[in-house]
Amino acid sequence: MNQSGYSPKDLHFDQPGRQKLISGISKMASAVKSTLGPGGNTVVIESPHHTHGITVTKDGVTVAKAIDLIDPVENLAVKMMREAADRTATIAGDGTTTAIVLTEALVKAGDAMIGTDENRTEVLRSMVEITDKVVEKLKNQSRKVTKSMLSDIATISANNDPFVGNIIADVYKKVGNTGIVTVERSQTAETYSETTKGLKVNRGFLSPLFVNNQRKDECILEDVMILVADMEIGNILQLEMVLKPIISEGKKLLIISPCSTNVVNTLAANVIKGNLKVCAIAPPNFGYKQHELMHDIAISVGATYYSEKTGDDMSHINYGDLGHAAKVIVSSDSTVIIKSDVKSKQDKIDERVKQLWEAHKEATKKADKDFLLERIASLTGGIGVIHVGGNTDLEQKELYDRVDDAVCAVRSALEEGILPGAGKALYDINVNELGLEWNTREKSVAAMIMIEALQSPLKQILLNVGLDAQIVYGGISQKGQGYNLKTGQVGDLIEMGVIDPLKVTRSALENAVSVAVTILSTNAIITMARSYENA
Repeated sequence: MNQSGYSPKDLHFDQPGRQKLISGISKMASAVKSTLGPGGNTVVIESPHHTHGITVTKDGVTVAKAIDLIDPVENLAVKMMREAADRTATIAGDGTTTAIVLTEALVKAGDAMIGTDENRTEVLRSMVEITDKVVEKLKNQSRKVTKSMLSDIATISANNDPFVGNIIADVYKKVGNTGIVTVERSQTAETYSETTKGLKVNRGFLSPLFVNNQRKDECILEDVMILVADMEIGNILQLEMVLKPIISEGKKLLIISPCSTNVVNTLAANVIKGNLKVCAIAPPNFGYKQHELMHDIAISVGATYYSEKTGDDMSHINYGDLGHAAKVIVSSDSTVIIKSDVKSKQDKIDERVKQLWEAHKEATKKADKDFLLERIASLTGGIGVIHVGGNTDLEQKELYDRVDDAVCAVRSALEEGILPGAGKALYDINVNELGLEWNTREKSVAAMIMIEALQSPLKQILLNVGLDAQIVYGGISQKGQGYNLKTGQVGDLIEMGVIDPLKVTRSALENAVSVAVTILSTNAIITMARSYENA
């Protein structure tokens, strides 16, 4: 832009403009859809910021994020496709490649079938109407997840890697359906999992002098009282009303609060002398997250939360404000609180969890959703971590992406249930059974577009292994029945472990239709004027 504020633009209209958008979609989809299904292929990406300058992946969203096209109109289509994939990933954690395959099919079919004789707006409106009915149909067909299905769901999402599937299934069996499983990079070549039953706080002891288990370098306290506050304890006298009964009754105490150096040293000195069994840790996280997490901890252990934000006075804290836990294990960098089983405490926890699930439904950002899920897991007592290893940085990155997708797929399946996999649930949808009337030409065209699109994921999965859908499924008419690409058997796909989470399938379809309708309704495109003469 020059000093006058003048910025020239290029304008593209009607069919020629839409054709450029469609061209961009085709280029992106061609790169991404080859990764779909058990026969998905590897994509090599030039990555200047990567250690070795390249990324090798089978993850569709990684491929999508790597694509930028020279033509500005084509690149607009790429950005819109990426939005559909990102929205799907945010909502369901997986299904990005399916969303892109569906978007391409919808746009190409719509471009081919919507002619000058049809009211374009009415066709697009009917496509949305059909989508709503398809989603309703899928919800009615979904089945609840059993523990035996977890491994299959995870294996499929991890590009048919049974090792990954078994690790994820094992973790979820340990943490429960409401538990949270996170994925981290391992410091070794080994891939393994850890689970904890209880509340995990990412803060360790404020002084190594609190350690009472030298072998493990931990402070372990059983039948322990817990103080929860976010205000600094600057003087040991502020704790007088708490420490007196703790000492006189021979109780143990965990302090979760900022403490001055003098307070930490005084507490540690009394621990060494044997006068006190106590450990102190700092509050987790920062800002509003700290406040929310501290509130969760207080509810979880039955403590009164003393907070600067609510104007509380630390000098008023007493023994009755303390919470209780069956056991705490404090290391140098983390604390695990194993909660005691108290009915009154559980009622408050259940209410808190209910509030957090409501907030999770309203949240739009993936980071916010993940934070809420972590809090729910902490309150319900299920925490699992999968540490992903690899012999090289490239190997670790590729495996990390697949494990992360698989964990998200399992989480989605637990939330909304499952469907026959490999695209068969969409393939089986009969638009004539949706309860809609096809009494106009526009509605009939919309139905044909949707039929074409609903079949596209299954066709692409088979194409990636060199098979033709018409030949494979020519003699298979029963819904839910399909071809198992791993075994070559025909039967009930769910029983054979070929499964897709409803949430993934639903989100992919809804987001694909949203983007496709936008593109098919576009009549004018405005881009910045560019010159590539000196490129």
